[in-house]
Amino acid sequence: MGALDTVVGVSASGRAPFVLGALAEASRRGALTAAISCNPGTPLSEAALHPIEVIVGPEVVTGSTRLKAGTAQKLVLNMISTITMVRLGRTHGNTMIEVSAMNSKLADRAARMVGDLTGAASAVARATLEATGWHVKTAVLMIEHGLDAAGARLLLERHGDRLEAAMEAAGRDGA
Repeated sequence: MGALDTVVGVSASGRAPFVLGALAEASRRGALTAAISCNPGTPLSEAALHPIEVIVGPEVVTGSTRLKAGTAQKLVLNMISTITMVRLGRTHGNTMIEVSAMNSKLADRAARMVGDLTGAASAVARATLEATGWHVKTAVLMIEHGLDAAGARLLLERHGDRLEAAMEAAGRDGA
């Protein structure tokens, strides 16, 4: 763990000792730190560079943090993971395009995705995916711009594995 990592500490009370310890160690090692708690001004918030306090008030059933606090924290974590996927270029529009087609269900999803994004028939989408080793971004570039797999991969590599940037470049370059 180091400067390229981020650690998010999660504690409803904002006082859990093991979470505080993990955040302190992450900070010591140079990682970016964030914290999610459900109380204002907690030790956890003080320990994190980016505190997120989701004040939900007392639980309906005392001691049952899975009700309001746990639900609120899960929503924040879902937002963080979704934003992360968008910022890493793993989405295109509202589609999560980083799919590992490790089984038939995911292979079918990848084929539908390529078909939806390109307008290609299912058989074309599937054959193109097979030619790419089931890499959705490469298949989309191949279909949309008439590239071979190597050319599409190179274009993605040149544009940080971001489909949108690669598509724009292929359009400008006439590919």
